[in-house]
Amino acid sequence: MDNYRLDEQVGFILRRVNQRHLAIFSQHMPELTPTQFAALAKLVELGEMSQNELGRKIAMDAATIKGVADRLIKRGLLNVRRNPDDSRRKLLCANIAGVALYQQVVAAAERISEKTLSPLSSAEKQELLRLLAKLK
Repeated sequence: MDNYRLDEQVGFILRRVNQRHLAIFSQHMPELTPTQFAALAKLVELGEMSQNELGRKIAMDAATIKGVADRLIKRGLLNVRRNPDDSRRKLLCANIAGVALYQQVVAAAERISEKTLSPLSSAEKQELLRLLAKLK
C-alpha cells in the first residue's frame, strides 16, 4: 500500500495556504487584484520601468503582466510611454491616481499579511518567511 498522502505534500499545502490568503485579500482589498496590487506596489517602490522588467520583478510572465498593466492603464492608475531607446518597449509608471490608491490600500495590504499569518507566533512568522524565501 502507498504511503503517499496528498494532505502532507508541499504543493498541496502551499495551494491551500494561497487559497486562504487570496480569500483574505479579496475581503480586505476589493479595489485591486493581488497581481494588480503587486504591479502597482513595485512601480511605486521603484519608479518607471519597462513592462517586461516589471514582470520579472514581480514574477509574472509576459502575457500576464501585459494583461495586468493594460487593466491598470485602463483604470487610469498608470502612465505609459514608449521607451525612447527602443520604441517596441513600453515604460510604465504609477501616476498621481495610482500612487494615491496605493497609499489608500497599503495599510490593508499589511493587515492581509498579518491575517494570513495570524495562526503563527511571532517567531514562527519570521521562520516561515525565512524558509519560504529560500524556496523562491
